Amino acid sequence: MKFIILGIVFIIAGAGIFLMSSPPSNMTQKTEPNKVQLPDPQYSGGLSVEESMLKRRSIREYKNEPLALSELSQLLWAAQGITDEEGKRTAPSAGALYPLEVYVAVGNVTELPSGVYKYNPHEHELLIIAEGDIRDELSDVALGQASVGNGAVVIVFAGVFERTAVKYGERSERYVYMEAGHAAQNVYLQATSLNLGTVVAGAFDDDDVQKILNMQANEQPLYLMPVGRI
Repeated sequence: MKFIILGIVFIIAGAGIFLMSSPPSNMTQKTEPNKVQLPDPQYSGGLSVEESMLKRRSIREYKNEPLALSELSQLLWAAQGITDEEGKRTAPSAGALYPLEVYVAVGNVTELPSGVYKYNPHEHELLIIAEGDIRDELSDVALGQASVGNGAVVIVFAGVFERTAVKYGERSERYVYMEAGHAAQNVYLQATSLNLGTVVAGAFDDDDVQKILNMQANEQPLYLMPVGRI
């Protein structure tokens, strides 16, 4: 009798474990809710490099139309995307130390809620930093530049100077600025290839931009690049 009772207890316990470990069939299992996987970048396009350079212009006025998620994916890959198994990127970096971090303030992108995101080039994904449209706030702290508030997105480059200073000491500062220029030009050319407009904005309050985007203390904002349809 004792063995029969024990057997029943084990069966009930096992059923309980099964029920606890198996979600209802109508429940969606969510993984990495703080991340957004981007569409794969494309490695060939309609415009040649030469045509993109010829047509590249600084454009400050944009249509009130959304960007596709695939277009944002392409722009971010152009900025800092991984290009080989060794981890090399689309823009050159002194000592391959890669001090740049890329944020994007999203306001009008299909399939992507408004908010602040950080680009993870290693997985080609976005990390969700904060919800809400902060383009107007960025425009205010960028001396009221209307283009910053009117782009569908604002790509923001930040530099972590310590990464480069480990190898290059005092000279590292100029190397980080040079690298930001390389990456920004990539965005210019990619935007041109996609028939989008962009412009580099360098006039802004550093501390305010850092706070609005919830940047890390060692990340110094370098460039704001609104991008929109033209």
